Amino acid sequence: MKIIDLSQPLYDKMPVYPGDPEVSIQEIHNLKKEGWNLRLLTFTTHIGTHVNAPYHMAKSGKTLDDLPLERFFGKAVLNTQGMTFDKNIGVIFHSQNIDSALAQQLMQSPSKFVGLSAQFEFDLTVERLLCENNIISFENLINTDKLPASFMFYAVPLKIKGGEGSPVRAFAIGD
Repeated sequence: MKIIDLSQPLYDKMPVYPGDPEVSIQEIHNLKKEGWNLRLLTFTTHIGTHVNAPYHMAKSGKTLDDLPLERFFGKAVLNTQGMTFDKNIGVIFHSQNIDSALAQQLMQSPSKFVGLSAQFEFDLTVERLLCENNIISFENLINTDKLPASFMFYAVPLKIKGGEGSPVRAFAIGD
């Protein structure tokens, strides 16, 4: 069994999407003074490796707390050129972005979830199509070059009431 960490670390003043607020991670208590460590985190729900719930871009889309946990993990495959998509299998894209044509194919199956390597950024039109068709998507995945052809994928978000997105700790388990 091989575990592959697919998550970016979160850190103070890390890069953000243009126009988004800056990330702030500050120590507010420490072992020496208070006897425990505690940090204050300030960042958007779409920072680092994160999930987009359908509500992110679809008025009637489901929020994070509306989605069952099983939507955030399951069998997944690494996308290859010309592959067909299976209904209950997630698809992770390592070497290409998801264009409109691929989005249409994903919606026909529909795939359980999609994930995009950190080297790519969703086109807003494509991201909206996925949300409107109830397909959750993961962004900013790292180490996708280490993924086998098929694997188990896990990336559970925080249970944010009415949440449209959340940072996740994503990982894959393969042989």
